[in-house]
Amino acid sequence: MTLLLPLLAFISGWGLASTPYIGHFRRFFSSILARFFIPFVIVYNMVYYQAGSLALMAFSFCSALLVYGYFVYVFKDRLLALCASYVNLAWLGFPFALAIFGHEISSAMIALYVGGSIFGNVCSVTAVSKAPQSFGVILKKVLKSPPVIALIIAALCRLIHLQDVPEPNWILQLYQFAKLGMIFTGMSVLGMWLKHTQILKQDLIHSLKVMLPKLVLGAIICSLTYYFIATPTMQNYIGLMFFLFCLPPAANIVAIETHYQGTGESARYIAAGTVVSIFMIAIFAVIWHFIAR
Repeated sequence: MTLLLPLLAFISGWGLASTPYIGHFRRFFSSILARFFIPFVIVYNMVYYQAGSLALMAFSFCSALLVYGYFVYVFKDRLLALCASYVNLAWLGFPFALAIFGHEISSAMIALYVGGSIFGNVCSVTAVSKAPQSFGVILKKVLKSPPVIALIIAALCRLIHLQDVPEPNWILQLYQFAKLGMIFTGMSVLGMWLKHTQILKQDLIHSLKVMLPKLVLGAIICSLTYYFIATPTMQNYIGLMFFLFCLPPAANIVAIETHYQGTGESARYIAAGTVVSIFMIAIFAVIWHFIAR
């Protein structure tokens, strides 16, 4: 089921993309994913906190910042750097991570997602806009983002010691449903999106040229983390941490770019990057399967 559900969801999304209601399906699936499934899973995992989550959040944030700095320095292109560093941990990263590593890594993946999402919400406001943004504007965007709202709710729940109350069975069942819903809606949106996206050969080559140095950076960052920050969390989840560098650009970058610049240049980065990333993830999954045996 872990391997079959993402495939069925992708095929379903691909099929729904041929209907005249694709816009409604895409908006509905994206909305319920961003506003319910992911926030609920975040709140659940943060309330029933597991040791090491803060370290994984910091790793996700700092590694994204390092990748962004490298691409800005080398390519002198902030939008390209944002597409390389702000990755799709939500509706693509989660389904593939659960399929490769199993459902037991969901709490770790949540921590990585939160760190990456905070980075993306902070950095994207300035990266896609030629005009400088005030600290107040950036802060407002960050505070209104679903993962940060979920973190605030989780913090309030812990303040009233909700974690000490015996967990009702229906909450656990809702959590299991949210994880499955996260996989289905995420992969369905991916199928809908790729169905009608024209990708040229040069776009794939360009995305591959971006992916390869990112993977090298990921190997360096993960190796240094593994050997010099030798905590059980970092060593146990090192494969998942490297998995972040295989992911494509976050899909909402183009929406942010359109809002601030009125352009959609990042759309081709995202589409081609998604295709290249899927092949990289497939290669990673095969290698990881043999390593983990």
